[in-house]
Amino acid sequence: MENITKTLTITTNKPEEMINVTSIIEKELNKTNIKTGTITIFVPHTTAAVTINENADPDVKKDILFGLAKSFPKHKEYKHFEGNSFAHIKSSVIGVSQTLLVDDGKILLGQWQGVYYCEFDGPRSRNLIIRISGK
Repeated sequence: MENITKTLTITTNKPEEMINVTSIIEKELNKTNIKTGTITIFVPHTTAAVTINENADPDVKKDILFGLAKSFPKHKEYKHFEGNSFAHIKSSVIGVSQTLLVDDGKILLGQWQGVYYCEFDGPRSRNLIIRISGK
């Protein structure tokens, strides 16, 4: 069993955005000899997240961000002194980790699926930790 952990830097350019990181994760997998196993993706930030969703229509990302903004608006009576409680809530709702399956040296995703780094309090330079485990 092999375990490889990498910390990747993701640079975000907008206050809120979803960045497709599927190809970045595939490149890291291709650097290994792992054919069967898992990839755990973890975001060590309280105002960012990671999700798996549609990658065919770019409007899906816009709709997700729009829906989150409507559900958790920026300007409410939040108590947190930094003024970014909306970003903390979005991170908690979406989640900070995902697990991907690896089979025959490839990530198992549905035809329309991609892995997205979600920024809710940018722009920033952020970390994305991936652990590739298997044989």
